[in-house]
Amino acid sequence: MSTDAPYSDLRAQLATLTTEAFRPELAEIDQQSTLEIAKIMNGEDASVPTAVAAQLPRIAAAIDGTAERMARGGRLIYAGAGTAGRLGVLDASECPPTFNTDPSEVVGLIAGGPSAMVTAVEGAEDSKELAAEDLDALNLTANDVVVGISASGRTPYAIGAVEHAKARCGALTIGLSCNADSALAAAADHGIEVVVGPELLTGSTRLKAGTAQKLVLNMLSTITMIRLGKTYGNLMVDVRASNEKLRARSRRIVSLATGADDAAIEAALAATDGEVKNAILVVLGEVDGPTAARLLTESHGHLRAALAAAATS
Repeated sequence: MSTDAPYSDLRAQLATLTTEAFRPELAEIDQQSTLEIAKIMNGEDASVPTAVAAQLPRIAAAIDGTAERMARGGRLIYAGAGTAGRLGVLDASECPPTFNTDPSEVVGLIAGGPSAMVTAVEGAEDSKELAAEDLDALNLTANDVVVGISASGRTPYAIGAVEHAKARCGALTIGLSCNADSALAAAADHGIEVVVGPELLTGSTRLKAGTAQKLVLNMLSTITMIRLGKTYGNLMVDVRASNEKLRARSRRIVSLATGADDAAIEAALAATDGEVKNAILVVLGEVDGPTAARLLTESHGHLRAALAAAATS
């Protein structure tokens, strides 16, 4: 018996996936100059935004659903294996400093746990049960949103995450893949399939597929946070000033939003314990720090609504 026999079904399945397709026209790419290879790769990457654009209505619908759940106290939870899982963890980890979210509000799960961020964990991506266990550890609720991420759209961990989330508590589910008619999209409430085509290196889905997933995750988290009032125009008014660069950025944001001089900006930030959004309200709404905090609480963090309330109070 051939040693390949146990994998014949999986090989056949992979052969049907666009992301796994072999490109004979690139079979001699290793014989080309570095500049020629770079030009080819750059041309491949340039096609990714067009593929994302084709899915914008689906992406927007998923974002609206996500924002609605998070406004009710739900969480955004990414679940994936390998590169897809790492991209989810990356997006989740950038939300606290960018939008001042609690680390528990946007969560990245990667098959095999945190160590899988840097070292492959054998077999972890093949387990739907592991995905269910990881979600159960988070005490999933119906207000949560679970995003399964998988370039192939067939990864058991990602599919298991969305299936378990729906079955356990009716959480909203999103399936992000890079193949059409994927099992992941079929299992999710919102299927997003960004078909970027075969990779430069056969099956290396950290390339175009990874770029596409990063672009979609950027939209999912950023636009959701815009909908939740985490920005004022295009200013990151909920930024957490955790280092010198961000403290300087905080002052620049207050300046851009208000046009106030340095003295007024420092006074407003001092009155609001360094909270940028509150400081802007202090300056523009002409209120004190405690009043700014109250108005923002009453407006569920939306600065424009708080400013309107300040103007009528």
